[in-house]
Amino acid sequence: MGNISTSLLNATNTLEVFGRVFNTIQNNIGNANTPGYVRQEQSLEALPFDPSVGLAGGVIPGPLLSARNEYLEQNIRNQQELLGAAQQKSQDLGQVAPLFDLTSSYGVSSAFNKFFDSFSQLAVNPNDSVARQSVIDAAGQVAQSFNRTAVGISQISTNLDNQTRDAVASVNRLTAQIASINTQYRQNAAARQDAGLDAQLHAALEELSGVANYSLIKTADGAVNVYLGGQAPLVIGNQAYALQADLSGPTTVIRDSQGNDVTSQVTRGSLGALVQEKNTTLPGYLSQLNQLATSFADTVNHQLSLGVDKNGAVPTVNLFQYNLPSNAASTISVTGITPDQIAAALPAAPGGNGNALAIHQLADAPAIGGFTFTQFFGNLGATIGRDSASAQQDLAQYQDAVTQSHAVRQQQTGVSLDQEAARLLQFQQAYQAIGKLVTVLDGLTSSVINIIPPTG
Repeated sequence: MGNISTSLLNATNTLEVFGRVFNTIQNNIGNANTPGYVRQEQSLEALPFDPSVGLAGGVIPGPLLSARNEYLEQNIRNQQELLGAAQQKSQDLGQVAPLFDLTSSYGVSSAFNKFFDSFSQLAVNPNDSVARQSVIDAAGQVAQSFNRTAVGISQISTNLDNQTRDAVASVNRLTAQIASINTQYRQNAAARQDAGLDAQLHAALEELSGVANYSLIKTADGAVNVYLGGQAPLVIGNQAYALQADLSGPTTVIRDSQGNDVTSQVTRGSLGALVQEKNTTLPGYLSQLNQLATSFADTVNHQLSLGVDKNGAVPTVNLFQYNLPSNAASTISVTGITPDQIAAALPAAPGGNGNALAIHQLADAPAIGGFTFTQFFGNLGATIGRDSASAQQDLAQYQDAVTQSHAVRQQQTGVSLDQEAARLLQFQQAYQAIGKLVTVLDGLTSSVINIIPPTG
């Protein structure tokens, strides 16, 4: 009777253990498309069987095993950092490139051509008031083209500020979420086996890697510590340390929760790209544009100063003006010069066209860095075009890399509905067999009880 009871008890316990297996399989199937979720497996442990010493055998549930592979997770996070930066650069540089389109009828290059052509027309009839006014009008178009280009860059820079605020807010939201999960791990050891929490943690870490670069240290209690750039703490245990975006100056400064400058630690992700663009890339473009505007205005003004106006007088008013060389492109404008004050002639031949021809010839002169004004602008546009194209290539490359990394992770750690169905069928058959054994043992128990004579 004792052996039958022991067998019945073991069989009943086994049914309960199999119930846990079914719950795990069901959880896998239900979360097959949940971000961050990986396959779970309920392990089984056999108990020793030796009736002579009272070991009845049987099976008990072991630890819940996760298919999580931290190497694969880190590889995805690394690729996401690169992809986040590439996406940001591709988007932003794609807005800058049209400002330097050489074929645009409203661009600087086109305005240069019209300006020098206006002096060519003035040379045909240097005393014609309409031709003189056309020179002033063409000069105004050059100034407006510079202004539009500089304002366009400035507007993109302002947009970067807004996006930087959003990126920092995303970092702070995700680190707060990670700290909250850490708290649950520390307060309840069973939470470390919670597949849902594990999925939330890794989904948050993956999203965070698209915004900023960081290093990760996992502690013995299952929590993770996160460090921006491997140095500045973002999450330590259950405490999140918020970043701040200081946009009060001409450059972006990222500060930690103590106000320390940690900008140098931000090198990847969308935030890294935003910082680089605001602090280095756009100022570099604008600096060259200001250099061109300064050189153009100074060169034309100087050449005009060498001539005489319609009345044979040395000119006292420049054609162009600007505030400072550092903001020449945004502030260049035409002075209040009148048509009669345009110095189309040279002192040796008042009323002639010598100076008008000299200014027209500036179109082909190596006036700045060995290049003509149009060539210099074209070179700047080509640089921006290459930068934009490179960002597009990086975007395609890292998109493919992330897709491939996800595919590898899915293959090795993701839920396969076919595999889960096979495991479900396997354990259903085992469950049914144990159920039949329980029925048989229950019948034997009843038979034994029935053949025992009543006492009396």
